[in-house]
Amino acid sequence: MSLLSLEDVTFSHGEAALLNGVTLRLEAGQRMALVGRNGAGKSTLMNLAAGNLAPDEGAINVQKGRVLTRLEQEVPAGTAGTVREVVTRGAQAAGAQKEHPPEDWEIDIAVDRVIGELNLDPDEQFADLSAGRKRRALLARALAPDPDVLLLDEPTNHLDVESIAVVEKLAGSLRGAVLFVTHDRAFLKRVANRIGELDRGGLSAWECDYETFLTRRAQQLEAEEAQAAAFDKVLAREEAWIRQGIKARRTRNEGRVRALEDLRRQRAARRQKLGNANMVAAAAEKSGRLVLKADSVTFTYPGAGEPTVRDLNLTLSRGDKLGLLGPNGCGKTTALRLLLGALTPDSGSVREGTNLEVAYFDQLRDTLDPTKSVRESVTDGAEEVTIGGRKKHVVGYLGDFLFPPDRVNVAVGSLSGGERNRLLLARLFTKPSNVLVLDEPTNDLDLETLELLEGLLVDYTGTVLLVSHDRDFLDHVATSVLAYEGDGQFKEYDGGFSDWMRARDAAEAAGGVTPSAGNSQAPAKSKPAGKKLSFKERKELDGLPAKMEKLEAEQAELHAAMAEAGFYQRSQEEITAATDRDAALTKQLEAAFERWETLEERATA
Repeated sequence: MSLLSLEDVTFSHGEAALLNGVTLRLEAGQRMALVGRNGAGKSTLMNLAAGNLAPDEGAINVQKGRVLTRLEQEVPAGTAGTVREVVTRGAQAAGAQKEHPPEDWEIDIAVDRVIGELNLDPDEQFADLSAGRKRRALLARALAPDPDVLLLDEPTNHLDVESIAVVEKLAGSLRGAVLFVTHDRAFLKRVANRIGELDRGGLSAWECDYETFLTRRAQQLEAEEAQAAAFDKVLAREEAWIRQGIKARRTRNEGRVRALEDLRRQRAARRQKLGNANMVAAAAEKSGRLVLKADSVTFTYPGAGEPTVRDLNLTLSRGDKLGLLGPNGCGKTTALRLLLGALTPDSGSVREGTNLEVAYFDQLRDTLDPTKSVRESVTDGAEEVTIGGRKKHVVGYLGDFLFPPDRVNVAVGSLSGGERNRLLLARLFTKPSNVLVLDEPTNDLDLETLELLEGLLVDYTGTVLLVSHDRDFLDHVATSVLAYEGDGQFKEYDGGFSDWMRARDAAEAAGGVTPSAGNSQAPAKSKPAGKKLSFKERKELDGLPAKMEKLEAEQAELHAAMAEAGFYQRSQEEITAATDRDAALTKQLEAAFERWETLEERATA
């Protein structure tokens, strides 16, 4: 019997069914990621699974005696007390679901263990915690009972990179089943072994990893489009036939008329897939080549004692895309405000370049007035916006950001988190700019909109300053990262998140030597000075690309086999053998690549 099952569940919101005949079964060891556009019903399905909503039709069952816990997006009202008290209350309530509830001492041990794993202070008041630490405390509350079913709604929101890595480990090692929603693709790739896609009211389950899901879904959508095109041709032919002259109508086949009416009903009932957001940023004239230069900038908040930012040196040129990276509360936003002139340094200086037009994306969304309509928030009452030198009606422009006409006049306060984020982006991109500043822009964006935003930022000809904990987003957008090094110090590294990780690991391996912040260079891997390759090493270097290609081909073949429907219904021995081989291939590829880098550097020295 499944730990959690939804059987033919329908749930309506307004006239259309948000979920229509959805069936889902979760077994132990399955970690399913729910994906789909904002508004597709992901949070609704999570609420139904948690028992917070009742379906219009169908049944939802949790196996008797099994524990289901949930991490919600928002902090539940009335959450108060110390961290230990909050976690303990949750563990006690969840333990009561078990057939044999745990003893108090067992709960105490579990609570202490998970609080320690999440690096929380058990005696700190929950109300005094930052948003990120509140998130971790609520996660501890969900994990402490060792749930059989764990529901995670955007678990990485407000968490820094180190905390996300801990959550990945804990969620991945859970013995029960996990159902989660996330916009963090790196988290999704590392945790999910199953994908559930919500689209047009239905749920399709994919027994594969995320990358394979993307490929297979694209193939399915192409087939759907071909079928729809063929259907429309038949409909058009039948419409033309029934509109023939009087004589034809007198002698028409009544069965054919009924068939046409059925076709019309099918066409009306066919729910169209949502289009993609069409983001275009309004461009200002080019800035000067130098955008800004920070020299030995130090800043201390009154009463803080120690500087939040210490001796910051940075040069930004036109076209640079800088990602700010570090744990919550380390001072990333403070550094950003110093660079933008919103704060005055205690010592040092920030020099701005010429002709700067800055557009700012606010982390807290405070710039949106909840009483205004969506339309008013973008244009302040005007009927048109100017994008790329062309005027466009505000309704059409908002349509590019997936706001249908019936949503442009609703109040901002009634929007979902994803809709508010898209609205803020829509407003941001109406402002002519050559410098974009984005503070945590990826929260609440669906995956497709997130990828489109990435594309816009990559193509953006101006300069981008970006604060984000989204590792894939930083990898795809940033040309360099300004990373927190401790004690108020930030240093710049070339490349994205993965490049910074390699540079950090190389520095640690070299005894903690880090690059100078002034030259903005990532630390190079150590290489023997003046030692050229031997004949044997040259031969090894020449053969490494073919070796890596062979390993990649084997891994691709293995991933294809693991993506087959029914793979996870095989014996546990077969599944374990395949996953172990996949892990071994990954390690061999990483080792081969590192060896190739080392030999290549020496060969070109």
